[in-house]
Amino acid sequence: MKNRYEGLLVLNTKGNEESAKDIIDRLEGEFKKEGARVEQIQKMDRRQFSYVAGPLDSGYFVNFIFEAEPQLIDKLKAKLKLDEDVYRQHYQKLAPKAPAEKKPRKEKAAKSE
Repeated sequence: MKNRYEGLLVLNTKGNEESAKDIIDRLEGEFKKEGARVEQIQKMDRRQFSYVAGPLDSGYFVNFIFEAEPQLIDKLKAKLKLDEDVYRQHYQKLAPKAPAEKKPRKEKAAKSE
């Protein structure tokens, strides 16, 4: 059974701002190649870290909303850990997408005479 997930990735685009779009396109391809269905990609631009815990002081934040099998998360983590363009990654399970509700039709009120 597929679940919905949110994957927050921090990209290392140090010295190469133009490459962010190319990296995001490549990562979307990786998600799809592994069997995930990408619903939405939110590009949140470059942000400074509140504290520096590694070699970078800022990163390009991207949020992927996707649907995948549960075992795919570990596979993606392992694969993207080896990718030098992905600095940090975090995944969170989301609630199932609610079906779109149809608005009830307003019936014309009968005029009383």
